[in-house]
Amino acid sequence: MQLRPEQQGKFLFLPFQMPDRVASLTLTYHYTRHAHHEIHVPAGVFSSQEEINIVDLGLIAPDGTQVGASGSDKSEFFVTATRATPGYTPYPLVPGEWKILVGAYKIAPEGCRVTYEITLEEKQLRLLKGDLHAHTLASDGVLTAAELGQRAVRHGLDFIAITDHNQMPRSAALPEIPGLTILPGMEWTHYQGHANFLGVDQPYEGTFATNTPAEALARFQSAHERGALITLNHPFEGDLGFQFDLNTFPYDCLEIWNGPMRESNLRAVAFWQSLLVAGKKIAISGGSDFHRDTPFLFPGGPTTCVYALSSSPADILTAVRQGHAYITFAPDGPSLALTAGDAILGDSVDWSTVRELHIRAEGLQAGDVLRVITAQAAEVLLQAPSAGAFEGDYVMRAPGFARIEILRAFLPGLSLLPALLSNPIYFDAA
Repeated sequence: MQLRPEQQGKFLFLPFQMPDRVASLTLTYHYTRHAHHEIHVPAGVFSSQEEINIVDLGLIAPDGTQVGASGSDKSEFFVTATRATPGYTPYPLVPGEWKILVGAYKIAPEGCRVTYEITLEEKQLRLLKGDLHAHTLASDGVLTAAELGQRAVRHGLDFIAITDHNQMPRSAALPEIPGLTILPGMEWTHYQGHANFLGVDQPYEGTFATNTPAEALARFQSAHERGALITLNHPFEGDLGFQFDLNTFPYDCLEIWNGPMRESNLRAVAFWQSLLVAGKKIAISGGSDFHRDTPFLFPGGPTTCVYALSSSPADILTAVRQGHAYITFAPDGPSLALTAGDAILGDSVDWSTVRELHIRAEGLQAGDVLRVITAQAAEVLLQAPSAGAFEGDYVMRAPGFARIEILRAFLPGLSLLPALLSNPIYFDAA
């Protein structure tokens, strides 16, 4: 870009196109800021460094939002959806026409040539581990959001959702913790059921308090319309179970694994299986429901493991909504890659053309049982003779779905319990 001296004192905008699926943007710019020449004086040589050009820098999103401005202080900045150079705001790198803010603060008489270099990193699927249900002292937890986030990092998590009871989140007020994505959320808490509304600052207008099913339904519809990911929490947990009409209330996920594995979770798994058998495609989620440390309760117990395009809140929640996830008992639990052709967990394929499921499971312990669950049967593929990994294939004999369970005896003499539960891949009839 060539700046002319008559443009001095003006702000200009240099447009560029942002393609789809960009994870990070790095921009550098170069221009001749100083003129260097030598002046000979009786005692020696003076090297002059005269400032002849000053060009300011900034970034504008397609909707006109100022993503950042750094004056002439920085020659480079980066932006992602979750992190950015100081002076710039983490911002979704949506496709469209972006603009470089060019501030022609001082321009030499001969003009100034400015070179901009833009580096874009494409989004790629990555496995991220997190907890979709946790509380702070804003409701009935004992940790601040920052303390909870630091605890999550120490437990090996990449993301955590803060879901305080009936407390609307404020994304701008969430702490920034390197290496951790904190998802805004709330647990809508009612005498007849609990649900998480994730990813939006204000899922509904007014108060959480409702006294009729119609009023409660209005809260769910509002959250759904505003883009929240809705999970029905611990649906069979005694008096805390979900008593509203599941056929009427909109939701994206069933929380089938809440805190330590127990009878109410097993009932939720069985209910989810019945929905799958009935032909419904329902994604699952898990969360510790962490309030304070106990012998069996910790951030990431269980862990929701998602295959997401980036660590941004939007991409993580999109992956959860699409079923690109499995749940394991802890961050260091077994891992799973499940594919059918190009499809991954949560995807649908045409059974007439794709029938083979490929399974890769790591982190198995001696005695672990790996099985495939379909509408017709639960077929054991392996009982691990020792610690190790498994890789193999399974052929679908009929349309439907296939999901993976890994069962483990966590203590000698105890019954096998889930160590991993996956979303299915769906094999649709032609």
